Formats: sequence, C-alpha cells, structure tokens
Amino acid sequence: MPTQVAEIVCAHSPDSDDAYMFYALATRKIRSPLVEFRHLLDDIQTLNQKAREGAYELTAVSYHAYPYIADKYRLMAAGSSVGDGYGPMVVSEKHAAPEELKGKRIAIPGKLTTAYLTLRLMQPDFEPVVIPFDKILDAVKAGAADAGLVIHEAQLTHGRSGFHTIVDLGKWWKQTYDLPLPLGANVLRRDLSPEIATESCRMMSESIKYALDHREEALNYAMQFARDMEAPLAGKFVGMYVNHYTVDCGDVVPKAAQKLLDMGFEAGIVPNRVTVEFVR
Repeated sequence: MPTQVAEIVCAHSPDSDDAYMFYALATRKIRSPLVEFRHLLDDIQTLNQKAREGAYELTAVSYHAYPYIADKYRLMAAGSSVGDGYGPMVVSEKHAAPEELKGKRIAIPGKLTTAYLTLRLMQPDFEPVVIPFDKILDAVKAGAADAGLVIHEAQLTHGRSGFHTIVDLGKWWKQTYDLPLPLGANVLRRDLSPEIATESCRMMSESIKYALDHREEALNYAMQFARDMEAPLAGKFVGMYVNHYTVDCGDVVPKAAQKLLDMGFEAGIVPNRVTVEFVR
C-alpha cells in the first residue's frame, strides 16, 4: 500500500525573513512523499498564543514562549532566527542612555516575545505597554510610550522616522555573555510520529539551504512581505536573520537559549524552568 501523505499546518509570520526561509516549501520546490505543508500566516504574538493551545503541528514561535509550550512542542534544529551581536532595539525620539529607561513606559510587541524577555533581563524596572509590532513607532510619536522596543524591519528603518537607538539588545547580550541571541524558533508538536518529525526537519533545513543558494530568487519572493523596505535593505535584514544558525542551530544556539530561559526563570519572568529539546 502507498504511504499516506501527512498534511500538517505550517504556521509562520508574514515577514521577509520567514518568507525567505519558507520560500522553497511554499512554492513546492522542496517536496516529500511523507509530508505536505499547508501554510498559514499570522503575526508572532498570535502564533505564540496559538502554540499555547497546541493549535498547529509546526509553528514559528518566540524562544521566550517555549517554557509555556514545552509540554506540547519540541524545538526544531532548523529555522531559528538568531541575532549575533545585533537584535531588537529600544528606540526613542530623544537621545538617551540605556540606564535612563528605568521606570519608563516602553511600547513592546508582546509579553511572550524574546525581545521583551531580553529587555526585562537588561532593565527589570520599566512599564510595558503592549502595542502591535508595526504600530510601536507611531505609539511613541503619539506619546503613548516614552520609548519603543522594535523588532522586524523597524530595526533598520526607525532612523528614517527620526528615532534614535538607546540600546541594541543583541549587542548587549553578546557583549555581556559572549553568545548569540536566539529570538525565534520553529517548533513541532510532540504528537507527530518520529518519522514525520524528522522529515519535517529535513524539509525545513532544505528550504533554508535552497534560499541561501538561490538568494535573488528567494529575495524576490520575500520582497512582497517586506514592509517599507526597498530590495537592498530587505536583503540586509534577511541576511541578518537567515544564516548558518538557521540551517542548523548547532550547539551554540541551544546553549544560548538555555541560558536565556534559565535567567528568565531566575528573574521571575518565566514561570517554570525548562530544558530546551531539539528535533534534528
């Protein structure tokens, strides 16, 4: 009897870096006799919440969300977004030093984002104001917050709107702990068979390799998801977050993720201690 193909929902964000790494899967350049992906797009805060319900078989999440979903999911060795000496930034309309963030209202893209966890580790004392990630700069301009924690493309484009960088959290993490900052991951539901889980990991890794080997083609596809960015800037952003760590997390990313989550637990930000577990 022929093997029945397993259709699994593959949920990720409509961002240029995610679009780039999922390109070969979304356009069926990478196929499998075992698995067929059905793509679903949503913002990372929504995906984090949906993962807590175990909604999708394969989903992108923030590393910060992992302790909340570890009973339902395992991390994938392929597909991590990692900032190596760069990452989410706190920005404001005025020049300020990082220590001046103490006690301030800071617009954040969600309490389960890794950006929020990292900022709380750097500066425990601030008032978070949850704002959709693409409205954060507007919120700061409108006076709803003193500063904004920006993720995605705004890391590269905030200067155009007259904003100044107060702190780059990826740079702070690297200088402090000599580790890259694991921001986003792909996770697989634990109820998938070992065969399907392994095959899904292979396909994810192949898709990322395809994009890196066919950069222009994959970038052209990703450009439709690049908010307010021309091709050179989108290419720079994708290059920052789709790299050798994305193809395979190796040993360094699990080490960094474990440290980040352990520190989050010890600081009382993360509710339970977890051991990171990767499917390869």
